[in-house]
Amino acid sequence: MRLDSKYFDRIRTRRKREPEAEAAPPTCQWDGCDKKGTHRAPVGRNAEGQFFLFCFEHVKEYNKGYNYFSGLSDGEIARYQKEAITGHRPTWTVGVNKAAKNSPLHSEVRSGSYSRIRDPFGFVKDGDGRGSGPRFPQERKLKSLETKAFDTMGLAANATAPEIKSRYKELVKKHHPDANGGDRGSEERFRAVIQAYQLLKQNGFC
Repeated sequence: MRLDSKYFDRIRTRRKREPEAEAAPPTCQWDGCDKKGTHRAPVGRNAEGQFFLFCFEHVKEYNKGYNYFSGLSDGEIARYQKEAITGHRPTWTVGVNKAAKNSPLHSEVRSGSYSRIRDPFGFVKDGDGRGSGPRFPQERKLKSLETKAFDTMGLAANATAPEIKSRYKELVKKHHPDANGGDRGSEERFRAVIQAYQLLKQNGFC
């Protein structure tokens, strides 16, 4: 490169920095000691990250009498040690979180999830050993209103959902006021059929 090249004008060099004077080490914080404090010692509980600075002799002396749990009872110490295993964070038994399990949202999600699961052999179990959301629920004893609703529609108690819906359409068409010229008896029968169907529908029969 020539000395009169234009690129020489673009070259910049850093000025050599003068060496900075090294900071003098702090003095030992032990009362009456003038030596250098080159060794750190923890301040204590509730002061994590803070340290005293001592010389070598005094840091040994300080560590001999240092007790992190000073002022705590045996029960408090045992509790602290137990919580320290998990980093002082709350924990639950595996698969159990009572606060979330008892929430309405948990119940809603749980019931919605199990309603889409086909589990004819009952592999999905709750903690009590019962199947969660069984596909084929066990028969239960009918309540008096449910029995009356089946009688009103002229159906057996073990009628299936399609049978109930089909029977409902048939009876509504038969007893509708427009089909019976305003007959009062037919109108009452019409209302009774509607009420019976609504009750069975609300109770999960159809």
